[in-house]
Amino acid sequence: MKPFASAEVAARFSAYPPNVRPKLLALRELVFQAAATVKGLGEIEESLKWGEPAYATKDRSGSTVRIDWKKKDPDHYAMYFNCKTSLVETFRTIFPNDFKFEGNRALVFSLEDKVPRDSLEICIVASLTYHLKKRSASGVK
Repeated sequence: MKPFASAEVAARFSAYPPNVRPKLLALRELVFQAAATVKGLGEIEESLKWGEPAYATKDRSGSTVRIDWKKKDPDHYAMYFNCKTSLVETFRTIFPNDFKFEGNRALVFSLEDKVPRDSLEICIVASLTYHLKKRSASGVK
């Protein structure tokens, strides 16, 4: 497991209930693994945004990915994407049966679900390279 670069992020993970923590740690690992598959993506920064573990490229070439579990919905946890992007809409089109969707902002998992790792990795890479793809499509460097 990748060590935490931030004491605040480590504390956030420690604060999750014991039955939820391994699920969120698995999502965290998948973010770093997915990022490592993209040549030239660069370093992923881990921080807290809105109190949730968040992952973004250091050069902001992508859109932030966040993960969290909320007390008000104790049987679920989620991976969040910027709602002002077309990311979740695209995921809904490509993977209509792989995920439960929350509007245009999240992929939601039940604590009992087996996470579709391959599909989720594609979603993570799409988010972390979102601005790169938009720049190359428009010819901007």
